[in-house]
Amino acid sequence: MPESEMTLRYGMNPHQKPAKAFVEEGALPFEVRNGSPGYINLLDALNSWQLVRELKDATGLPAAASFKHVSPAGAAVGVPIEETLAKALFVDGVDLSPLATAYARARGADRISSFGDWIALSDVVDVPTANLIRREVSDGVIAPGYTDEAAAILGKKKGGNYCMLEADMSYVPAPNEHRTVFGVTLEQGRNEIELDQLSNVVTKDKELPQAARRDLLVALTALKYTQSNSICMALGGQVIGAGAGQQSRIHCTRLAGNKADMWFLRQHPLTLGLKFRDGLGRPERDNAIDGFLRDDLAPAEDQFWREAFTEIPERLTTAQKREWLNQLTGVAMGSDAFIPFRDNIDRAAMSGVKYIVQPGGSVRDEDVVEAAEQYSMVMALSGVRLFHH
Repeated sequence: MPESEMTLRYGMNPHQKPAKAFVEEGALPFEVRNGSPGYINLLDALNSWQLVRELKDATGLPAAASFKHVSPAGAAVGVPIEETLAKALFVDGVDLSPLATAYARARGADRISSFGDWIALSDVVDVPTANLIRREVSDGVIAPGYTDEAAAILGKKKGGNYCMLEADMSYVPAPNEHRTVFGVTLEQGRNEIELDQLSNVVTKDKELPQAARRDLLVALTALKYTQSNSICMALGGQVIGAGAGQQSRIHCTRLAGNKADMWFLRQHPLTLGLKFRDGLGRPERDNAIDGFLRDDLAPAEDQFWREAFTEIPERLTTAQKREWLNQLTGVAMGSDAFIPFRDNIDRAAMSGVKYIVQPGGSVRDEDVVEAAEQYSMVMALSGVRLFHH
């Protein structure tokens, strides 16, 4: 039976004691099935649970999120994975249910950042999903339930201490939320806005295919629970690049675009053909692939990734990368606040962005829309800011 209060080992840092989680009325909106969640675990769990619940409501598909430090490293819905992408995500030949597919995509958005993630799942955890989680390094999971077999599989992780939370599907939070900072309590209404805000298309090209609408909803829902400022790029029902917590909008766009580029470059034939040393784990392979694809490594880093392979591969040239990235098309991009300058559009175009949703409201909206039209993009103005702090 869920309780109204639980003691935590410590707060955000080990020296921040005492620490606890509690509600003033009723019971906590989750039950601890296994393990002992920490303060940051609960921040990730409660934010990510809202994300996947809303994403399933918006799309009708099973949803998953991979959270790190109170922002999604990835989020996705259960769209089938094509063979090339499956190989890039290390799930080729793996039995994937729709829910497992959603998590494979969410984890695969940015596998470097997802190392040690907190997982949120919209549906009852099944065996294929548990088997996928079992082999990855993660802190814990929140879901509406677990089959007996799935619970037994996950219960063996971390020497039996893997954290498993079961969310209360009937829980309805209070309409106002509070936060205490430096002894001052802040209060605001919950951000309960519906995210289907795609009707106000302001570019000459107004065609929004169903897949693009789905991807824009994925981006918007992820943005709603991403530390601001933030930009999110999505394709195939999943986040492929998120730029979170930057003070400048263009830095958000560059970060999201760089991550989207790396996601696509992982699918390059030369990347898929890399020969790893025997016994090299997935995290080490992820790091080696990252080193193979980057051009800005220190000498020691460069040596590290080379030692991961049986044959030292020739790096992709700038021209080879650009030729491959030119094939990345149809990407959806969301912005949590208005896009202030066209440089964001110019950078987005380099990562295959075709569809954009943003609140609008900048004095340079006309310039930004004109830039989008120059790239034959479709842009919708939602009129809704989605800051999250």
